[in-house]
Amino acid sequence: MITVLLFDWGGTVMRNFGEYQGPMARWPRVEAMPGVQEALAGLHNRYRLALATNAMASGEELVREALGRVHLEVYFDDIFTARELGALKPSRDFFEAVLGRVGCLPREVAMIGDDYELDILAAKKAGLWAVWLNPVGGGPESESRGTADVEFRSFMEFGKALEVLLGRVGGSSTG
Repeated sequence: MITVLLFDWGGTVMRNFGEYQGPMARWPRVEAMPGVQEALAGLHNRYRLALATNAMASGEELVREALGRVHLEVYFDDIFTARELGALKPSRDFFEAVLGRVGCLPREVAMIGDDYELDILAAKKAGLWAVWLNPVGGGPESESRGTADVEFRSFMEFGKALEVLLGRVGGSSTG
């Protein structure tokens, strides 16, 4: 049973603007990904929602500040940054630290992210379920393709992707 949905931050929950450096909370412009607020609103009473990011310029406080600028901070129970964990994705140490803090087994956690190597392959290697946000379709042309448990192109499709995953897993936190 999946009890925790672990979201990547930049490129998954929030747009990445390559021209800005430093903490996202200080960027002149921040935006949520289209449809993510509606998706999170529908999930936050059913799952423990957490954010797991490779952010080194921001700790939890600055990540929450950035999320607050687009009214998403209320949805996340936990925020884990590489800065505070002392490890980066794709390292297994990153995921083990997150699992230790949420107190779950890997099979109880689904990682949702846009970076195939850092979010999907790394999560699978750590034993988590992997849900790939793949907005352009296509993907890695290697034998590792297909590692994601489910794939979706936008948050408008996320609910359906999660249903498919839950069908494979055998349920949700609400039964």
